[in-house]
Amino acid sequence: MALSPPITLHSLSFSWPDGSTALTNLDGTFPAGASGLVGRNGSGKSTLLKLIAGLLTPTSGSVSVSGEVGYLAQNITLQDDATLADLLGVAKTYQALKAIESGSVEPEDFDAVGNDWDLEARVEVELTGLGLGQLSLDRKVSELSGGETMLLAVVGLKLAGRTITLLDEPTNNLDSDTKELLYRLLRTWKGTLLVVSHDLDLLEQMEHTVELYNGQLRFFGGPYSLYVEQVEGEQSAAQQAAKTANAALKVEKRQRVEAETKLARTKRKGRAEQLGGNMPRILANTLKQKSEATAGKTRAHLDGKIDAAQESVDQAESRLRQVDHINLELPDPQLPSGRRVLELGDGERNHLVQGPERVALVGPNGAGKSTLLRQLMQGTQEADGLSGSIFVSRFGYLPQQLSGLDDHLSAIENVQKTAPKVPSGSIRNTLARLLLRGKNADRPLGSLSGGERFRVYLACLLVADPPNQLLILDEPTNNLDIDSVRQLAEALGAYHGALLVVSHDQNFLDQLSIDYTLALDREHRLTRR
Repeated sequence: MALSPPITLHSLSFSWPDGSTALTNLDGTFPAGASGLVGRNGSGKSTLLKLIAGLLTPTSGSVSVSGEVGYLAQNITLQDDATLADLLGVAKTYQALKAIESGSVEPEDFDAVGNDWDLEARVEVELTGLGLGQLSLDRKVSELSGGETMLLAVVGLKLAGRTITLLDEPTNNLDSDTKELLYRLLRTWKGTLLVVSHDLDLLEQMEHTVELYNGQLRFFGGPYSLYVEQVEGEQSAAQQAAKTANAALKVEKRQRVEAETKLARTKRKGRAEQLGGNMPRILANTLKQKSEATAGKTRAHLDGKIDAAQESVDQAESRLRQVDHINLELPDPQLPSGRRVLELGDGERNHLVQGPERVALVGPNGAGKSTLLRQLMQGTQEADGLSGSIFVSRFGYLPQQLSGLDDHLSAIENVQKTAPKVPSGSIRNTLARLLLRGKNADRPLGSLSGGERFRVYLACLLVADPPNQLLILDEPTNNLDIDSVRQLAEALGAYHGALLVVSHDQNFLDQLSIDYTLALDREHRLTRR
């Protein structure tokens, strides 16, 4: 008996409440094993995962799954008092075990435990394998770094043992060491994995690659590099076909011009002979009519060849993928090169940023980078010695979790709230230059993809009036596809103020022309390099 495929889509369509379409008539069967789902920001990858997980209801069509589905969102949202047990999804069972150990004989506690009497032992095995065996299930999630939180959420899904697991950007906030732990965790995964990610190292470990492009799914056997190789081969062939088709079109247009010149010359000659009086009028009229008929047929024939050549060009160019670039013109924040902008310290050394310098802040998960940013924003000092001070009044902050805007307002309305003096036309133009165009700019923020949401937050920072003299960005490449990372670097290239960027993405930092890097270690020492 043949096994049912893990995930099948049947003419799946989804539209948002405002009528904008996210997916249309999507068909496809996902294979068992580990698959990477790739595509540009806004193509519908996160929406598709939510439809498969049952968190959204299709407008039409259906999704069929062959078992229970586990889902990890891009941004993990938990209560402030949530514990590690909550994060792992075992809080109810854990509390019941604790109650039974304390003498409880309540039936509901035994029902909650079920067959999971070895829960704590299984959790310990998984955490020890990741070097996190010292963590207690009662540990507050707020005490963990963003990377540790994401990694442990994946551990929770593995413990759940569902048939199908969906992961949306699981390497967000992870340093290189923690990413390796995640890779190790996924290599031993049982069941079907579908992973949305822009992490090339992670995608390279997938058995299959699925692309969502231009509203259609394409399935490739093998990891991301083989997918890229095939697409690049197709694009190379399409470019050659477009070049050949354009050359043929030029030939047809040139022949049309030459033919028109010849027809005009013939017409002038006939007219001259008629005016010379050497030809009977009836014969002249007959020849004129024949000449005009022949000219008409010639023009129609040549026009048909031009139309056919143009159609060949259109078909060839339709197979070419367009690469969008961001070109912004931003107001000058008027930041002199010697102006003190901010200062970061570790209790022993202070590091000063002056003028429009670009500084990267790097370090392993749990070192305290986000804590240091918090001290910088609050102007306070922690017991661990980390401190920060800002010396300019105009600055913008982009947090890891993209919080602070209203999910119910549109992209336009959110930016208008942060820059009420800026005309709406200018805001719409900036969003369009950031590649958030048309109806997407009028959709509620909560309905946008992670990459599209990011563009709205970035617009709020870039269109501030008066302009910000300092931008502080905490892991800005989270949720961004490879093209969008490049586009973000292009957008920041138009900014002439100071930059402080926290990122694990070295490729992105290389594109920013960083002036220097501050490295924070787990002993809370800041070192300039």
